[in-house]
Amino acid sequence: MTVEGRVAVVTGAGQGIGLEIARQLMRRGCAVVLNDADVALCEAAVRNLLSEGGRCTAVPGDAADAVVVERMVGTAVDTFGSLDIAVANAGITLFGDFGSYPAADLRRVLDVNIGGTFLLAQAASNRMREQGSGGSLLLTGSVVGHQAHKGLAAYAMTKAAVEMLSKNLVVELSQYGINVNCIAPGATLTERTQQDAGYESVWSRITPMGRPATVQDIAHAAVFLVSQEARHITGQSLIIDGGWTSVSTNPY
Repeated sequence: MTVEGRVAVVTGAGQGIGLEIARQLMRRGCAVVLNDADVALCEAAVRNLLSEGGRCTAVPGDAADAVVVERMVGTAVDTFGSLDIAVANAGITLFGDFGSYPAADLRRVLDVNIGGTFLLAQAASNRMREQGSGGSLLLTGSVVGHQAHKGLAAYAMTKAAVEMLSKNLVVELSQYGINVNCIAPGATLTERTQQDAGYESVWSRITPMGRPATVQDIAHAAVFLVSQEARHITGQSLIIDGGWTSVSTNPY
């Protein structure tokens, strides 16, 4: 999976899947601009990655803020000389009953999951077009963009929208040598999900492969889709869920 010498922006990368994507890119010789809304988490993640070797810098801030997005792109170019890969991984999950779901929560989920993804794809692809050497965009969807999950109506709607964005951008960006794909992770062991009592045991029981994903499972697929080996793959969504969407057993 060749990404050596390329430069990437990864949002929502202070921990979990985003951090592991950044780590796997760096291990393969890619320079990374790492973003997270939590400033302390973002800066700590960069320190940890730098201690492992490679090139990385932090641009903390809200990934749904156009100013922050432009700062990420500008930092990539100013610090490392170009922008070749953008991974729109930032997103928030706010559970809630559909009938009483707060309007403020809906606006925030829409703003981050759809708005932030759109803005990064736009800003990054504009830079790639100026450079004239193509590039790769990777968006983060979810299995709940394919299968219903109780309490996640708003979140699932945004993830289905992100997948449609990856398809639509094929007709917008292919002529510039920019491919666009989407990963749709299923249940994954992260710092957040492991705080939920019984998460691992429940998802191990209902996942055909017998366990939830690790962050490495998701990151390896992500790196492939932004690598030189995947240049002719575009407009696709890769579900990484150990077979859960094939059986769709509800965790509740």
